[in-house]
Amino acid sequence: MRRTTPPRPFDVAAVFPELAPLARRATRLHPRPGSPAPHDSSVGGPLLWPADEPWPHCEGPHTGDRAGVLLSPDDERLHRRIRAAVANRSSGPTPEELAAEERIKAGRPWPEGPVALLPVAQLYVRDVPLLRPPGQSGADLLQVLWCPFDHPEHPATAVFWRSAATVTDRLAVPPEPSAIQFSTYLPEPCLLAPEQVTEYPHYLELSEELREQLGDWSSWQAAGQALDTSYEVAPEELYMDMLSISPGWKAGGWTRWGLTDPTPRTCSACGAEAVPLLTIATTEWDADGDWEPEEDQADPVPVLPGNPPANFTMIDLARGYDLQLHVCPVSEDHPHIELIQ
Repeated sequence: MRRTTPPRPFDVAAVFPELAPLARRATRLHPRPGSPAPHDSSVGGPLLWPADEPWPHCEGPHTGDRAGVLLSPDDERLHRRIRAAVANRSSGPTPEELAAEERIKAGRPWPEGPVALLPVAQLYVRDVPLLRPPGQSGADLLQVLWCPFDHPEHPATAVFWRSAATVTDRLAVPPEPSAIQFSTYLPEPCLLAPEQVTEYPHYLELSEELREQLGDWSSWQAAGQALDTSYEVAPEELYMDMLSISPGWKAGGWTRWGLTDPTPRTCSACGAEAVPLLTIATTEWDADGDWEPEEDQADPVPVLPGNPPANFTMIDLARGYDLQLHVCPVSEDHPHIELIQ
């Protein structure tokens, strides 16, 4: 099913023409629970992975807090199925479900040695045309995986580009980690409904002159637009909330800052400016719902009880933040940048 971002209240670049040359296209991915196949673009789905290519593992170290109970991916999948079943009936869990939950609570041992990475996202260029493989690569498939254990600053990710046509023998049963540190590292399998939107830079990445204009309520009033007067004290927040950067999972676009002020993102190998590749988001829209697709407003997709609204992938990054991946435009062999915001 398609997803449609509601029209913005007005064209901000028509009100502030200096924004026009800064416009960028982004693709909102709109992941929703489903049953993706290897030839689908997906979040948390099976990857089109060559049978003769080693599956990536994280060497660690994995030395975090060992106080919690570790589950295997299959434990967590079963736990989610039980939660969903119980939420849809009034009689509570069955004896079989209670017994399964007791088995799950026993947990798994902390892994020794390398940990198999989990699939996070697979994007075909046919579905997300603005994806541009770095350098002169002819790749048409992006695959992102991560380690299901905490690392000091952000999740440890691995990025792969490949040509789908070259994968003639697919790895049917990829290895999985024996345990995951937190359930929120296991994405719920989701199909995508890519949608193109236009974005503008974060307020703090604009010139001082343009920031002054955006912070001047009279500049907005002079445009003759119907305005929400609750923004009169800080009109730049209207720009940031509704007119600049879309929330949720997306490819491309502008960087969404918030945890820190903007900082340079330069390739450590060549010094080129890294560009936004993929945003891995905890939720698809913010509490105010200004970016909630029209289809979801009309027919909401349920989430499991206890999960944040619009948390369809069941990923949670640093209690509600996003993980943004930036890549060097020169070469796919150069290291990518991970940014929590």
